[in-house]
Amino acid sequence: MSEQTFFTLSQVKLHAAVAGPAEGPLVILLHGFPEHWYSWRHQIPALAAAGFRVIAPDQRGYNLSEKPSHIKDYAVDTLTQDIVDLIEQVGRKKAIIVGHDWGGVVAYRLAMDYPDQVKKLVILNSPHPRAFAREAKKFRQLRRSWYMFYFRLPWLPESLFNFTPKLWAKKMFQGTAINKAAFSDKEVEVMAKAMAQPGAMRSMLHWYRAAFRFKPKNRTQQIQMPTLIIWGEEDVALNIHLLDGMEPWFEGPLHIERIPDRGHWIQNEAPKKVNQLLLDFL
Repeated sequence: MSEQTFFTLSQVKLHAAVAGPAEGPLVILLHGFPEHWYSWRHQIPALAAAGFRVIAPDQRGYNLSEKPSHIKDYAVDTLTQDIVDLIEQVGRKKAIIVGHDWGGVVAYRLAMDYPDQVKKLVILNSPHPRAFAREAKKFRQLRRSWYMFYFRLPWLPESLFNFTPKLWAKKMFQGTAINKAAFSDKEVEVMAKAMAQPGAMRSMLHWYRAAFRFKPKNRTQQIQMPTLIIWGEEDVALNIHLLDGMEPWFEGPLHIERIPDRGHWIQNEAPKKVNQLLLDFL
């Protein structure tokens, strides 16, 4: 079982699920859009039972965490600083960082900009920034990324989401999963409740809006620490060619695990496989 708590950081207050022995190696699990800490419900108990101290925050703007109002508040450098602050807040010098989707974007940036604070890096269905920049110019990825341009529109996307959050949660999770058993109706309701928190949908969409307006202050650098990439091959939003040519961007050991017949929500669609890969790597 996990404990629900809040961390007051330098710029924002984050809600998080915490589990595992206090002295265990620290693992921080970073969710993506439109998820929250609950996306890691299968991984938290497995990691805690293995002796890791696990923190799965609702990232800023999500679920019960604070929701700053300005688009600039969701620039990637700010999102990264939240996790640096979180590591320091719990009295640690470094952590193992695991990121899925947008959480992977933050994880990549954290590994590049703060290498001394990242012991190991795990990425689940989230593209390296250089790979995405390359593939975004090609039709095979561009046709999958149409929603990103829609999310940039002011007020309209959140208005439609907020009108029928349960319907959108069902479409987003059950509708796009390859393994349809990954999300029960009850689990979809939990996701929908988080999406319907006051101001949450606007804040979540601000992540996309900020990405187009505010670039990272530092250049993309080689990643030094050992890295594991886990990828559901049937991802509806991210094509498999995003894994091509990764090696030059990593100075440390890189291991890529492709999981066939599973999609974007890989930690939910193949939880036993993902947990085993995580434990073997960590």
